[in-house]
Amino acid sequence: MATIGELLGDATARVRESGSPTARLDAELLLGFAVGADRTSVVAHPDALVGTDAAARFEDAVRRREAGEPVAYIRGIKEFHGLAFAADARALIPRPETEALVDAALAEVMSRLGRRAGDAGRGGPDGGDPIRVADVGTGGGAIAVALAAGLRARRVEMGSHVTILATDQSADALDLARENAVGHAAADGMRFVEADLLPPVLPDGGAPLDVVLANLPYVRTDAIAGLPIAASFEPRDALDGGPDGLDVIRTLLERLPEALAPDGVALLEIGADQGESAPAAVSTVLPGWRSSVAPDLAGLPRVLRVERPGP
Repeated sequence: MATIGELLGDATARVRESGSPTARLDAELLLGFAVGADRTSVVAHPDALVGTDAAARFEDAVRRREAGEPVAYIRGIKEFHGLAFAADARALIPRPETEALVDAALAEVMSRLGRRAGDAGRGGPDGGDPIRVADVGTGGGAIAVALAAGLRARRVEMGSHVTILATDQSADALDLARENAVGHAAADGMRFVEADLLPPVLPDGGAPLDVVLANLPYVRTDAIAGLPIAASFEPRDALDGGPDGLDVIRTLLERLPEALAPDGVALLEIGADQGESAPAAVSTVLPGWRSSVAPDLAGLPRVLRVERPGP
């Protein structure tokens, strides 16, 4: 039997040769998956022997990674915003940079709850309707579920204080989103609707949305071929944003006047090269509306904020 260190050394070399820029990390994650342990435990015990069955599982996983398949699909799991999400070919794999959108959404919703005279959703003169949030193009539900989990950790009552509408045009992706919501006990106050961006009639009798979130396709069509091979395993329509990467985002912008409450806000993930073109698109599609761009932790443009002009 081979040791952990021996298997990791061989796998790292093979995966690096196949073109992965994160070969060592890939190998560690896949070996942890094969032996049923976390990556930290694997790294801490390089001299431990690996059983025959586990070694065979690892060999299969390494071969799949050599062929370009994403580690998240091989493991069936992707960590995002401190949570482990089920991941497979039904939806785009959540990226670390998208955590900036979740953080912005948490801050926005908590700010709105803090400005309420009374509890949202409690009715009466000191209450009012819940904060209505939509995650448009939810995919596997990472944004919506991470937001719900974060709000719950802040003692927000989902369904009473806040509701989340999660939409996607793919029924398969919505099934994955539901699985992730249930897996994190975050389904309370969430609705899953199959729709191209937003449904023709919003829930609650068409009541407008307070916060719209979206991580829509924003990769330029001509840049798709240059993405890492792992991206070829993901749904293309979750990546391809048209000639300048903003086609789908523009379509959502066109829907905002009818979907967003008068004091509502949209928070949209954009590409690192769209810090100027995305606000320009807002000015063209929604003249007079305000827009700004916030960076992610790497300092790159990431979250486009769009607001209707005040009275």
